[in-house]
Amino acid sequence: MAASEENSALFPIFILTIMAIPIVPYTITKLCRAATKKSKSIHCHCSECSRSGKYRKSIFKRISNVSTCSNLTLLLLWAVMIFLVYYIKTMSREIEVFDPFSILGLEPGAPESDIKKRYRRLSIQFHPDKNPDPEAHKYFVEYIAKAYQALTDPIARENYEKYGHPDGRQGFQMGIALPQFLLNIDGASGGILLLWIVGVCILLPLVVAVVYLSRSSKYTGNYVMHQTLSTYYYLMKPSLAPSKVMDVFIKAAEYMEIPVRRTDDEPLQKLFMLVRSELNLDLKNIKQEQAKFWKQHPALVKTELLVQAQLTREFAALSPSLQSDFKRILETAPRLLEELMKMAVIPRNAQGHGWLRPAIGVVELSQCIIQAVPLSARKTTGGSPEGIAPFLQLPHVNETVIKKVARKKVRTFQELHDMDSQERAELLTQTAGLSSAEVQDIEMVLDMMPSLTLEVTCETEGEEGIQEGDIVTIHAWINVKRGNGLIGALPHAPHYPFHKEENFWFLLADSVSNNVWFFQKVNFLDEAAAVTAASKAIEESKEGSGATVKETSKAVAEAVEKVKGGSRLVMGKFQAPSEGNYSLTCYCLCDSWLGCDRRTNLKLKILKRTRAGTRGAAFADEGPVMEDGVEEDENNEDGEYDDDYESEYSEDEEDDQNSKNKHQAANGTLNKNGQAAESSGSDED
Repeated sequence: MAASEENSALFPIFILTIMAIPIVPYTITKLCRAATKKSKSIHCHCSECSRSGKYRKSIFKRISNVSTCSNLTLLLLWAVMIFLVYYIKTMSREIEVFDPFSILGLEPGAPESDIKKRYRRLSIQFHPDKNPDPEAHKYFVEYIAKAYQALTDPIARENYEKYGHPDGRQGFQMGIALPQFLLNIDGASGGILLLWIVGVCILLPLVVAVVYLSRSSKYTGNYVMHQTLSTYYYLMKPSLAPSKVMDVFIKAAEYMEIPVRRTDDEPLQKLFMLVRSELNLDLKNIKQEQAKFWKQHPALVKTELLVQAQLTREFAALSPSLQSDFKRILETAPRLLEELMKMAVIPRNAQGHGWLRPAIGVVELSQCIIQAVPLSARKTTGGSPEGIAPFLQLPHVNETVIKKVARKKVRTFQELHDMDSQERAELLTQTAGLSSAEVQDIEMVLDMMPSLTLEVTCETEGEEGIQEGDIVTIHAWINVKRGNGLIGALPHAPHYPFHKEENFWFLLADSVSNNVWFFQKVNFLDEAAAVTAASKAIEESKEGSGATVKETSKAVAEAVEKVKGGSRLVMGKFQAPSEGNYSLTCYCLCDSWLGCDRRTNLKLKILKRTRAGTRGAAFADEGPVMEDGVEEDENNEDGEYDDDYESEYSEDEEDDQNSKNKHQAANGTLNKNGQAAESSGSDED
């Protein structure tokens, strides 16, 4: 009985140890991360972003940032551990060393007469004949009587002096640090022990497995439903125009689950009248088009109208119930657009190529949703291939301001961006009529915009030229610079109610055949991950080419310095196509900003497959070779591109002009700053 009680007393110590093993290291790691976390602000500080409240650090937001589920759980576990420490210290029975002199209240080495005298006094106080209390009887038998025997009986005293206990050598006991009721298998306690074993060892893992499998069977790792991916895959077409990407985007399974209420009919009717011009309806048969629109699935109608409310900034027309659905749609939009982008660029043909035209359309839709700019604003107007869309992302800028600025022959966003700050301030204040505070907000946003540079090379590792069927390695450095000196930043998006990171898509494509040869997503916020990826890629590349350890270390160090300086490495492989000359284009498209996309053109020459050892004399005299099989195209020194990259939102108005420029090659400079694309559209097929 005593042994089981002792085991029960050790149960809190066992639980405390099991809890402390993972909690203490996790807490130390979490505190170290919080201490080393950068306090540098990476978001926009213009007045519009400040009014949006997304980045306002009020006391409630700070509490909500701290009071996350993980932090609250960690705090609760620490409270349990502190309680266990207190319980072990104050409530559990301490194991004391048997000391007969201390029990009798005597000094060590006291004479036998004093021992007998003290024993008589304690007997009067604790003897069962004198004191009927059971606790007194227990104390007298287990402590006082044994202490007196250890000091008066010769054998007991010898055992005490030799083994520390009057009963002689004590046996070694082992037990289980579990509560006593779990160790008592008689009666009802046996059923409790059985239920505990079944619940912890069988039912709990089974429930966790069922929940995990049910969720994983419905969602992907990016928290997008499998049904959505299937829908996007089958609806994606190579000729899908950017203006038609919206029709595919709204058919996500997540949006089909949005509830449709009867109370939403009237607000949706009002919203329809406000955004009707953006719905691509045929004005000649407007009544039939409207009837056809409302005959669609109610969830599709609701989703498209709410997305158009974001694009046209018609937020005031939404009822409280629509506001919750509106935020739900916008919150899931970046994840869905990313998956839609992957469905556009994944290999679709025998050569492993994706489709360029729908990929550009997905990026354009993402830009418009984040910046709350209507798709119709991308139509070519006033000599600007991108239309007025890039201007509208700036604070305090509307169509009236754009018309006033255009009178001074500043018709493109790139012209405004490249102006001197003082000259731009005079233009905006004197011509456009903006105040100095509003001009300062515009300068803040322009300083936040990324300026991209592309350096691209293609080669076959270990060979002098590129022959058909070779595995070609593409090696690209993307460098970003901002006026405020930041590398990674959050975009200026005051009308998008959630935090959104900048993502860039690198595409190697043939704009004539509408094929994407290679693609990769790039992010500038996580520097540590970029350093690790670049180091690993450079190291593997150098080892494959037979470089020495010193050369590999030097190349890795240079790559790390580039990454810390604001560059990101893109490396990949693709199979060389059949023999011929290919005019390819490298795109770097941002999913958050309008007007900062970049591209650079290169020519890839694929040679005919020859015997081993006869791959010399690889190139014809067609221009200076920058890398094995890659030629620089320097036809246009000014770096401007032809109209084949013009946005396809203006295809109805400029169809004749685009057909003339259908097969013209775009000109640029390899390994130099990529010029601003005249538009983020693609070739007219």
